[in-house]
Amino acid sequence: MAHHEVLLVKPVENLGAEGDQVKVRAGYARNFLLPRAIAVPLTSSNRKQIEALKKRRAEREIQELSGAQAMAARLEKTRIAFAVKTGEGGKMFGAVTATDIHEKLAQAGIDVEKRRILLHTPVKALGQHTVKIKLHADVSVDLNFDVVSENPIVQPAS
Repeated sequence: MAHHEVLLVKPVENLGAEGDQVKVRAGYARNFLLPRAIAVPLTSSNRKQIEALKKRRAEREIQELSGAQAMAARLEKTRIAFAVKTGEGGKMFGAVTATDIHEKLAQAGIDVEKRRILLHTPVKALGQHTVKIKLHADVSVDLNFDVVSENPIVQPAS
């Protein structure tokens, strides 16, 4: 297979950040990276852009890290609760998912991407639970939330 060396102008997940020289398949470069101006072919004149791109990348990473730390401080102070319908013995109908947590945080005025909420399995039990939110490669927060019944719990008749 033919490969091309390209210089990334914008960060690409699982490939690299701006200023990186990467070797990719010819078709990926020709059909995806180059038409979208995500990368430029690696030539001697483009190599001069590397320093400028790396400087811009360093500034962006510092800004992202400080933003993630500020968001982490806000999330640590945040408490959310979900009122769910329950049946006999406190058994929940449905479950609390990452989408529900994302919506509740949005209502609280906290804008977090849904894919950053790492809830591996939906919550199907009442009580206090914890979910990890990964804001940055170096910053993650454990968010505590409560799942409570919106109607009184009736014990099953024996």
